[in-house]
Amino acid sequence: MNMNKGSYQDELDNYFKTLNHLEVAERIVTKGALTKARKKLKYQAFIELNEHMASHYYSYFPTASWYGFNLMAVDGSTLRLPDEPEIIEHFGVWNIKKGDRPCPKARISQMFDVINRVTVDALITPKKDGERELAAFHFLKLMPNDLILLDRGYPAFWLFKLIKTMGASFCARVSCTKWKVIRKFYHSGQQERIVKLCPTPLSSLKCAEMGFDKRPFKVRLIRVELSTGETEILITSLTDTDKYPQNIFADLYHLRWPVEEDYKTMKCRLQLENFSGKSVLSVYQDFHAKVFSKNFTSIIANTTKDDIEKLSEHRNFQYQINFAQALSKMKHTIVLLFTRPIEKVKSLITKLQKIYSQTVEQIRPERKYKRKHKVKLKKFHVAYKPIS
Repeated sequence: MNMNKGSYQDELDNYFKTLNHLEVAERIVTKGALTKARKKLKYQAFIELNEHMASHYYSYFPTASWYGFNLMAVDGSTLRLPDEPEIIEHFGVWNIKKGDRPCPKARISQMFDVINRVTVDALITPKKDGERELAAFHFLKLMPNDLILLDRGYPAFWLFKLIKTMGASFCARVSCTKWKVIRKFYHSGQQERIVKLCPTPLSSLKCAEMGFDKRPFKVRLIRVELSTGETEILITSLTDTDKYPQNIFADLYHLRWPVEEDYKTMKCRLQLENFSGKSVLSVYQDFHAKVFSKNFTSIIANTTKDDIEKLSEHRNFQYQINFAQALSKMKHTIVLLFTRPIEKVKSLITKLQKIYSQTVEQIRPERKYKRKHKVKLKKFHVAYKPIS
């Protein structure tokens, strides 16, 4: 959970240096001993820790919402894995360019609270698993006051039916050519329309498989004209036009963007692809441990919002926490938070809150950059770890 990036031995030596308040690192445990010990640790422990923490957060902390809804976004990505036979057999490979060696990759997915910046549920699976199927696993944890934001790759009748069955709501961007009813709406030039959505043959099979009825249901289609001149079609279960006027939906869908930024945080700041082991178990352990540590940092950071709002009162811009710095300050401190008496832990959290509220960045509204689709992420090689 200490967001490891360096070699086994460096991380171990610095762990005990922090734990025992040493001036210079000493050799207390060898990397071989850790390698053997972690084989006995179930990765599900980190999943349970994250679920317990998220449940506690939503039960006892004031959280931000949108029209009374918790705004959840689901999105997927892939992770480059260590090139080991066991990992290749379990997760599969990605055939990139002709002549190149296939690259071991995993599919990852998360259900992310875009306002409070908390990952409510995260999955890492073999590459063959589809994003919609992983989204369905996330949706089993939905609550009636959740509103799901989905990108264009997700809309499907059976997936919408699952969301409605859980009592939650949805808003998704949909292709203008996906359904006949959407094509008709797109060409009509209307700003919004309430229509009946019918299942495709494939969705009918999925509904039967999952025990849902196949009855059509009402949805609302909304047209959004983007500044680029492109027309965006949104589909939502929020059919009350008085309570949810058409002009709020362009900003609502834009609120989905933090889930994309969160993947950047995990891959670039936490170095999610910088795995500490070469086994399938170590991949699961590293992934879920880093998701937990990121969430833990985010929740503590959220408790400083009032202080930052006061800081912004007499300034030209609003301010927000520099989350990269927050993660940096959490490294090694998290060791003490889990090993010190409760009174000492309270003092440490207070100190973290103070430095978080002092390490802020301006929020620059309407700031836009063209999205770069061919960014090459750094490759990590277990045999050549950086000096930490």
